[in-house]
Amino acid sequence: MTTKRNEEPIDYTGKKIGMWFFLFTELLFFGGVFLLYSIYRYKFPADFHSGAREENLVLGSVNTAVLLTSSLFMALAVRALRRGRSRLSIAFQGATISLGMVFLVIKGFEWGAKIAKGIYPNGPALLRMSNGGILFFGLYYTMTGLHALHVAIGLVLISFMVHDTRRRVIDEKNFARLENTGLYWHFVDIVWIYLFPLFYLIT
Repeated sequence: MTTKRNEEPIDYTGKKIGMWFFLFTELLFFGGVFLLYSIYRYKFPADFHSGAREENLVLGSVNTAVLLTSSLFMALAVRALRRGRSRLSIAFQGATISLGMVFLVIKGFEWGAKIAKGIYPNGPALLRMSNGGILFFGLYYTMTGLHALHVAIGLVLISFMVHDTRRRVIDEKNFARLENTGLYWHFVDIVWIYLFPLFYLIT
């Protein structure tokens, strides 16, 4: 028997508006941190340029490519589900999760390299730096740490989407949650697009 759910399109306008409102609050949050970065960079331009030389441009560039590709896969996952191709959508969601994990692993290597040099909060190498250098790395750990946390949250959300797609809880007629998760993931990627030049390209 065909259910009413399958006969009528589902109106998820409210859910989408709710997600956009949530992303707006996130934008305000990150915007405040970016503003703080701009103020201190204006006050200590030489120290910020010096601090950026400690960043690994190659790994940062690879991570940028990884996140951009993951964002593409997420968009393809939503597109596949809307066309009724659940298995293909699951494959793209899995690829997104894999690339997100690669991003976190690379970021972990970057943090580990700095920690090994003593560049970490209250670390010996950091305490020998000027005030501007201390602020630079303080903002680096804070901003990239917050971003990494959002990436981890995104991976958990996408994992739930894979589970629900397999169980047909979400499908071509009820894909609001996957689409909203995609919006969140794209937002996380956009934040990194701004973080990358601020910390890696100011040398």
